[in-house]
Amino acid sequence: MTRVAPIGGTAVQDHVALAEIELCGELIIAASAARERLSLESIDEVLRVAEERRGAGERRGAGAGR
Repeated sequence: MTRVAPIGGTAVQDHVALAEIELCGELIIAASAARERLSLESIDEVLRVAEERRGAGERRGAGAGR
């Protein structure tokens, strides 16, 4: 017996994968707009590395008081 996925409304979304795809797209756009190779700092800015580090520090700090 062959199973076929039902049509409509059953799509599963992987939010982490979607976020990674969005960041890759932003990186591609930044690289194509640059006249030279992107510096590591520029790449970090596009990928919002500093924001993520700050957010991780805040999350750790919030759990430390417990």
